[in-house]
Amino acid sequence: MSDIKKNNTSRRLIAIDAFRAIIMILMIFVNDLWTLTDIPAWLGHVSAETDGMGLADFVFPAFLFIVGLSVPFAIANRKSKGDSDLKIFYHVIMRTLALLVMGVFLVNSETYPQEEVILSKSIWMILLVIAFFLIWLNYPKPETKYVGILKIIGVNMLIILGFIFQTEDSLVTGMELHWWGILGLIGWAYFTASGIYLFSKGNIKVQYIALFCLLLFSCASFLGWLSPIEGIKDYIWLVGEGSLATFSMAGVIAALVYKNLGTHNQKFWILLIVIALLFIVFGLLTRPIWGISKIKATPSWTTICTGLSIITFLIIVYITDVLQFRKWYSYIKPAGTSTLTAYLIPYIHYAILGLISIRLPEILRTGDIGLIKSFLYALFIVGITGYLEHKKIHLKI
Repeated sequence: MSDIKKNNTSRRLIAIDAFRAIIMILMIFVNDLWTLTDIPAWLGHVSAETDGMGLADFVFPAFLFIVGLSVPFAIANRKSKGDSDLKIFYHVIMRTLALLVMGVFLVNSETYPQEEVILSKSIWMILLVIAFFLIWLNYPKPETKYVGILKIIGVNMLIILGFIFQTEDSLVTGMELHWWGILGLIGWAYFTASGIYLFSKGNIKVQYIALFCLLLFSCASFLGWLSPIEGIKDYIWLVGEGSLATFSMAGVIAALVYKNLGTHNQKFWILLIVIALLFIVFGLLTRPIWGISKIKATPSWTTICTGLSIITFLIIVYITDVLQFRKWYSYIKPAGTSTLTAYLIPYIHYAILGLISIRLPEILRTGDIGLIKSFLYALFIVGITGYLEHKKIHLKI
């Protein structure tokens, strides 16, 4: 019986990790599209004024959905080790803070000037990522003295980099909270979903209620129903008008259905397909009210992407669990197991290119050839991540 339980857990984790790996590859791919010209518009982000979305507008919500998928299994794993709810919540807070810190620094890097600065942007970025690694590296022996020293060095590096950050209007300490950044938004969604799941003891009815309330909050915000409490928005509010946490809560529910019913139960497939269709239909029917927009985080964008995420998850579950076809996952596995590492490596690569001022020939950055280049680049980053993982070098928060 214990072997069966172990195998079931393994299959579940493979499906979730495979989904995460695919989405991370797509994230690296779409993040590299800025280097290309003459490519289809549907691959990138659409403007705030456009009613619609491209591939890049789906990738981020899909990742937030995966964050929710992982929550029940991560918390169950910690409880199996004897962690109390309070200790688990402390871990959730620390992970959230780590993501917020990284997110804010990376967001500010976008406004870092190229000239007349103490450190060039490329040097600043390389040192920033090194600091992240020093602080949040998954050290093989974290209790040793040298690990503490390296972490302190990393923290001091962040403080110094924050202090010397420059903008055109400020010689030092020019960092501002423009927005939380991709990692910061992931952190807030993770915090909300994990907190609800943890303190509700995983009660699935509570998860459904929370999902409904989050979506209702998003709708209410766009309909102007929350205007009377607009004054507290600067002090307490749901980031993304509740849309971001909606993705993760939907992931939590999908994980619970997956965990409780299993792929051999027809109810698993029917329930998640029905939920996915309900989300998509709601998004399409309400589209005339607020449109589909990632930048505005409209309810239609939220629900359509949620439905598509559930369907994508079911397809991957069918491939990995039902068909038992998993060989394709072996190469891209590092993107699913060392995801944060894979996400940060391109920042070093782009910074190095900025230092040496080397650009690929235009033919490799144009049209279909450029798209192939960006896709191979994403796989290359996964390969580097896998090599570092093999050498026990990867981040863990």
